Amino acid sequence: MIEGVRRVAGEAGFGGALERLAGHRRLDAAALARFAGVAGAEVTAVLRGGTPDGVLLRRLAPALGVRTADLFATAGVAVPDDLAPLDPSAGWDVPALVRRALALAPEQREALREFAKSLPEEEPARPAPPTPAHEDYPAGPGGALMRMARNRNLGWSATAKTFLLLTGRYWAASSYGRVGRGLTPLTPDLVADFSTVLGVPAGTLAAITGVAPLPVAVEPDPAVHGVAELVWDVRRLTADRFLQVLDLAERTPDGPGPGGQSAPGSHG
Repeated sequence: MIEGVRRVAGEAGFGGALERLAGHRRLDAAALARFAGVAGAEVTAVLRGGTPDGVLLRRLAPALGVRTADLFATAGVAVPDDLAPLDPSAGWDVPALVRRALALAPEQREALREFAKSLPEEEPARPAPPTPAHEDYPAGPGGALMRMARNRNLGWSATAKTFLLLTGRYWAASSYGRVGRGLTPLTPDLVADFSTVLGVPAGTLAAITGVAPLPVAVEPDPAVHGVAELVWDVRRLTADRFLQVLDLAERTPDGPGPGGQSAPGSHG
């Protein structure tokens, strides 16, 4: 526990997540403020239950080793347009890109990532649409994880398909909505699967959610290496640019990988 902050047992909220994230980085409140370049009083106020503003979140994210958009998601603060997925319509095809990427060798996936990152990032043609009502999650760790999925342009259906491909977890799309609403409790194995899909280290997600990691650390499966990172890379592309990446993936000959087969993990 960070000195000077009295945490109530079972307390939820961003203050608790921030405390755990700082502890995961071995930072106390003063050190976190110093590394983030903010006043210590600002950090202490949030640790005690205050609501952070966007400027503070942008400064805290690098110090915590968290993607800025994901820290907004953790705090339950609307992700600014410059950090949000550019074109929600591209999200429908993310599972198709994941499926194809799984058939490629690691070096081919890396080349695909480089191509995606080389494409110019365009300005949005219109303001980001409002969050769909069914994705307006309450405060809580499940909502944070599902908002992080949305940061990767994954709605419920795309989330379910991507989980199946990368982890073998066979759940209906609505089940992920229940996670976001806090109706399905988080378990260590579910958080580990989110780690694989989101490309966020398991220890970081354990800190965000407050769910203890699996008792035995599971090494990332080399068969899915780089796929979550590819999903992150394409989130800031228009649907047309995204289809260029998908087209290149489909034209690349299969590598000596899993050949598009189901991911090795399997959860009921």
